[in-house]
Amino acid sequence: MDSVKQGWIEGRMKGAVEKLKAHDFAATCVKTKAEAVKEIWRHVTPEMKVGVGGSMTIREIGILDQLRGKGHLVYDHWAPGLSREESLLLRKFQMSSDLFLSSSNAVTMNGELVNIDGAGNRVNSITFGPEKVVLVAGFNKLVEDIQEAIKRIKNVVTPMNARRLNIEVPCAKLGHCVDCNSPDRLCRAVVILERKPLLTDLLVILVGEELGY
Repeated sequence: MDSVKQGWIEGRMKGAVEKLKAHDFAATCVKTKAEAVKEIWRHVTPEMKVGVGGSMTIREIGILDQLRGKGHLVYDHWAPGLSREESLLLRKFQMSSDLFLSSSNAVTMNGELVNIDGAGNRVNSITFGPEKVVLVAGFNKLVEDIQEAIKRIKNVVTPMNARRLNIEVPCAKLGHCVDCNSPDRLCRAVVILERKPLLTDLLVILVGEELGY
């Protein structure tokens, strides 16, 4: 990446971090996903039980294999070979984990976190339950405001996730939201965090790389 683009990205991330901190979130920015992993490890203690939300970003940075390698119990409902019942149970365990790792669908330059879920387990764990929550977001998740955040999620994030999961909803085929009433609709719970939830220890790590959708 050339220095001009890198400087622009870092400027946006620093601006977003300032706004997040003003809204009582703990927040920091790093240049690479390797640095993001190092930052996560600063908040990991021995024998922590770690929940992981449905996040491509967390899986892309490689932290989960490291945690398992150190003997941590990881509640991962995307693990292969799980039954529906086992997957549901792991989602419930995530809500009471010592550390919950995920991403945010969008982070506004005004210091807000915007997420849309289908089942609601991820947004639940982000807002209340785990002892510590760490959200990792690539610079591609930065948007100007809440309106742009929701537009991005419904027209970029959800269509890609639907295609990844082979879910036959209109946006997977069309590439944009039509506000469908499909029984398989993924956009069901819209959660906007304007400030850090009162009882949640939440850290946002912005990364100067494109991560996730």
